[in-house]
Amino acid sequence: MRKNYRHYILPALAALVLTGCGINTIPTLDEEVNAAWSQVQNQYKRRADLIPNLVETVKGYAKQEKEVLTQVVEARSKVAQMQIPRDIVNNPSALQQFQRNQDALSSALARLLVVVERYPELKSNQNFLALQSQLEGTENRIAVARRDYIEAVKRYNTELRTIPGRWYAALLYPDAKVKANFSQPESAQEAPQVKF
Repeated sequence: MRKNYRHYILPALAALVLTGCGINTIPTLDEEVNAAWSQVQNQYKRRADLIPNLVETVKGYAKQEKEVLTQVVEARSKVAQMQIPRDIVNNPSALQQFQRNQDALSSALARLLVVVERYPELKSNQNFLALQSQLEGTENRIAVARRDYIEAVKRYNTELRTIPGRWYAALLYPDAKVKANFSQPESAQEAPQVKF
């Protein structure tokens, strides 16, 4: 009788080991998405922290450009006041609102930098140059963080939608849902218009 049990136990253990491969992929990818999202938030916060100094520096030189400065301050205020839900990566509408606010701030900053071109003495100010350089570096970091987040979400969502990940999710991670991702705003798809 004992021989019969051994005969069944070995194949059962082998099957268990083989089916266990990839069983932790979903939580691992979920953690990658969360880490990538944290990095996106860090970079946007870094940008938001630079803006008051940039606005104050420009304000001293470009008093007549109040409208653009006001737009930048208001856009930053919207970004700072937004309550980001903990489940934002699972909430497409919250992620879209977050993205709209960040896009509005990016647009206001772009207008501010265009205005700066009219003030050669400001462009040569060391404080402004340092802030502009930090802001440009931060914009690059934001782009990289968003790219990394998009890739992490792609891997996670693909795992949930394909086999065997789909089976693991159904059996072991029933609360695992497809994550929301960034989308390109329509304005970014339009060619910029240059007028002389």
